[in-house]
Order: sequence, then structure tokens, then C-alpha cells
Amino acid sequence: MHDTLLPEIDVLFVAGFGPIVTDQTASARLYRDLLRLPLESIEGYDGYLHTARLDGVKHFALWPLDKAAQSCFGKSEWPKELPVPQSWLEVDVADIEKATRALEQAGYRLLARMRQEPWGQTVTRFLSPEGIL
Repeated sequence: MHDTLLPEIDVLFVAGFGPIVTDQTASARLYRDLLRLPLESIEGYDGYLHTARLDGVKHFALWPLDKAAQSCFGKSEWPKELPVPQSWLEVDVADIEKATRALEQAGYRLLARMRQEPWGQTVTRFLSPEGIL
């Protein structure tokens, strides 16, 4: 139910998304070096890597934690020994097998490895250094 007392905001598109990083080296290793996102630094703003050379968000969703746990572990409870993710980031890749091997070789713990989702999508899931699923 929408509260009719609140003013409406006309969102045009998702203008940006990115993790708040605490380990710049680990984050740059994943996003710039492994995923090869065209990230550049801004002179005088040390540590801020950005790009405006990626297409926009194709899918935006509020993903319930129990559904994320189901996708990763096949059950609705998130494991207590893992940080609870605060957001999710999904990228399409040309070759899921190659990407999955690269993540494993880089030392990432895979939470789901080339898992077939009910809607036909094949996914590999892991937590980023910032805890993004």
C-alpha cells in the first residue's frame, strides 16, 4: 500500500552503484583486475576508482535474504559464519565456466558454483571483499 501523503519522485534510471571499500587492494583486484571493469582514478582523490563506460543496470530488485540464501545454499537460512550481505551485484559474462574457474583460482569462496536457477539462468555466487553478494 502506498502512502498518498508522500510526494512522488520520478526516478529516471539507476545512475550509479558501487561498494564502499575498506580494503582498496582487494577491491581493485576483484573489480579492476579480475572482472576487468574499466576503472580509472581521479587525480587528487586517492583510492576512488570509477567508470562511466559501462551500460546501465538491466535488473534492479529488492532481494529478500531468505531467497538469496536459497539461491546460494539451497535453504532459506543464511549461514551464521558468513557476513550477511547488504547488497547484491550481478554481471553477465561471456563464459560462466571460465569466469567460475578464474574466481576459484583467485581464491574466492564460491557460495554457488554454476547453479541453474529455476528461471534457467546459470549463476556462480560469492561474497566480495565488502560483503556484496
